[in-house]
Amino acid sequence: MIPRPPRSSEPTAAEASAWADVLVRRRLLYAAVLTPTGQWLVQDHPDEPVRVLTGPADVLALAATIQHHTRSTRSESR
Repeated sequence: MIPRPPRSSEPTAAEASAWADVLVRRRLLYAAVLTPTGQWLVQDHPDEPVRVLTGPADVLALAATIQHHTRSTRSESR
């Protein structure tokens, strides 16, 4: 895999919102809600506790972790 260059700017709320929407639509997260303070409330499954993410960078980090796990799991089953 080719490493990506580092980001030149901080992730935006719009970018985090787009990723959160994709994760929920694809059922990789049960819920992701942006609060008025800029924090994100995320829940993996309906019966699990809600986690608090401090901002857009944490949402993108979560998306990257989920994506990495999904890809590595998929490649192991081939």
